[in-house]
Amino acid sequence: MFDNLALALGGAAGGGAGQGNPLGAFVPLILMFAIFYFLLIRPQQKKAKLHKEMIGNLKIGDRIVTNGGIYGNIVRMKDTTIVLEIAENVQIEMLRNTVADKADAFEKLEKKAK
Repeated sequence: MFDNLALALGGAAGGGAGQGNPLGAFVPLILMFAIFYFLLIRPQQKKAKLHKEMIGNLKIGDRIVTNGGIYGNIVRMKDTTIVLEIAENVQIEMLRNTVADKADAFEKLEKKAK
């Protein structure tokens, strides 16, 4: 009776029950990491690279949209900041990283949605 109970609990009282290949336990973890990499990590890195490239290519006169949804034209550029004109004689200074995209990309999306 104790032999059957030990086997049911995962023990090797019968002597013939081995544990199997320990490397086989890592195969599902490796597969899960590969799936996460190709479905989550890699696309996010690609998107961040494109955003960084877009920010580097900004120039004076470009019409942009901020992450907060403010549309404006670039008036001046500094190392880490840009100055936007959001209305006539109304300018704001903001960080470059807060630029979401150029305004024409958002305007195209709005036209497609209609």
